[in-house]
Amino acid sequence: MPKTVTTQFAMPIVSAEILPDYQPSAEAAELSNSTGGLEAEAEQVSDVQRNSFAQATEMLKAVTVKLNEFYEQLFSRHKEEIARLSVEIARKILARKISDKDYEIEKIVEQALQEAPVQEDIVVHLNPDDLADHEKAGEGGSLPGIKFVPDANVGRAECMLETPKGTIESSIEDNLEKIGKALLAVE
Repeated sequence: MPKTVTTQFAMPIVSAEILPDYQPSAEAAELSNSTGGLEAEAEQVSDVQRNSFAQATEMLKAVTVKLNEFYEQLFSRHKEEIARLSVEIARKILARKISDKDYEIEKIVEQALQEAPVQEDIVVHLNPDDLADHEKAGEGGSLPGIKFVPDANVGRAECMLETPKGTIESSIEDNLEKIGKALLAVE
């Protein structure tokens, strides 16, 4: 460790000069070298810090990519589960409404008729109970070119249309399947 030398002068120093043949002591040379060494060491530390920061940045980027992938997978799995549960809830609600006769067969028929390629010479097959309710509501013969017939093979709150261009079924299961597909398609 270098030693400290203290000198006191009676008068102020007016000028100072290093002698041309001056050779510093080993301690002074070591101190001088250590100061230059500190600068080099500081540059090395700075490079190490830059490298560490760059590595940490790359690692954070990689972690971010992995978290985004995990989020997408998790959302995708839950999205399918949410869609499935939503359809099951809708199925239970519809089953309750059907058992309570809390639906309007007229609206179900109207919706099916909107999908029909033609609007004349249509035979609407309804469950016999729904047909009776439909006739009680006074809708039995109010639509020109459309004939209503009872069909025990058609479920409650469902209908089947026979048109000159084909058959259209409006079933609860088909509608629930469409809802499920629509829920899965939502981004």
